[in-house]
Amino acid sequence: MRTSTAAPLPAARGPITDMLLRSLPEPAGSTPRFDTADVAGSDPFGDDLQLALYLCYELHYQGLAGVDDAWEWNLALLGLRAELEARFVEELRCRVAGGADTESALDALLVEPADAYGVSHHLRDSGQWRQVQELFVHRSAYHLKEADPHAWVIPRLRGRAKAAVVAVEYDEFGGGRAERMHSTLFANLMAESGLDTRYLAYLDAIPGTTLATVNVMSLFGLHRRHRGALVGHFAATEITTGPNAQRMETALRRMGAGPDVVLFYTEHIEADAVHEQVLREDVIGAVLEENPALAADVVFGIQASEYVEGRAAQRLLEAWRDGLSSLRPNDFYPVESPLVLDRGSFLR
Repeated sequence: MRTSTAAPLPAARGPITDMLLRSLPEPAGSTPRFDTADVAGSDPFGDDLQLALYLCYELHYQGLAGVDDAWEWNLALLGLRAELEARFVEELRCRVAGGADTESALDALLVEPADAYGVSHHLRDSGQWRQVQELFVHRSAYHLKEADPHAWVIPRLRGRAKAAVVAVEYDEFGGGRAERMHSTLFANLMAESGLDTRYLAYLDAIPGTTLATVNVMSLFGLHRRHRGALVGHFAATEITTGPNAQRMETALRRMGAGPDVVLFYTEHIEADAVHEQVLREDVIGAVLEENPALAADVVFGIQASEYVEGRAAQRLLEAWRDGLSSLRPNDFYPVESPLVLDRGSFLR
C-alpha cells in the first residue's frame, strides 16, 4: 500500500499543517470534516499554507510515510485542498498582469534586462559553495520529481500538442534510460555535493516560497481547467532554464565542482534549447489553434511561473546578502546563524 520512497511527515508550521499532520497518520475516513477557518487569513505564500498544499499533492506522487494511501481521494481532505488552492490561485491572479497575448509573454522570456540579477548570476559572479549546496536543497523539492507535474497535462491534450509534450517528457525522463532521467541526474548531483539523496529528506528545511514553485505546477496539473496554464508554465520553464543552466555551469566550474554536479546543468543547456521551440510552436501553437479561448490561461501560467520563481529567488538573495542561510530554521542550525554545509553535514 505504501511505497519505499514515501517521504516522512515534516513538522507543522502553523494551524493548518498542525491540523493536517494530526489527521494524516489516522486511517483515511476516520477524521471529521477539516476546519478551514484558518485558510482565509493565512499567508497564501507562507510556510503553513504552502506546506499543507505540498503534503496534499504529495499523496498523488510518492505518498507519505505512515499515511494510508486512501487519503489521496478522501473527500474531507479534498475539500481542504480546494480551499487552499482557491486562496493560492486568487492571490496569484492578483499579483500578475494577466492578458491574452501569448506571443508577447513568451518573447519577454527571451530578453533578459541588462540589469537582471538572480540566483544564478550571484553564484556565477561571487557565490560560495555552501550557497550552491543550499540551492540544491531548495531545488530538491522539484528536481527529485522532475517532469512529473507537467506530465499531468498529457491526457488533457490531443494530436500534435500531445505528441510534442510526450517528446519533451521523453527527454526529461532520460529517453527511456533510468540512469539518464533528470531526477536521477539530480540525485547524483546531490550525492557528489555531500547531500542526502533521499526523496524529500530536506522538506523541513525548505521554505514556503520554494514549495510554491512546485505547488503551482501540481495545482495546474491536477485540474483540467488549468491545462492552458500548465503548458504556459512548461514553456516558461524550458525557455528560462537554458540561460540559468549556463550561468550555473560557469559557477560550478569556477568552484571545482565534480562532474556529476556539472552534468546536470550541461544536460539542461542542450535539451532545453530544443524544448523551447517544441513547446512554443507544437504545444502552445496547437493548443491555441484548437481552443483560442485558452490564451489567457497560457499567459497566466507563464506569469505565475515567473512570479513564484522570483519570490523564491528573492528569499535566497536577501538571506545571502545578510550572511544568513536561506533555509528554514530546524534542528540542524539556529535561526540567527548561517547554515554551513559540507560533505557529511546536514544529513539525516
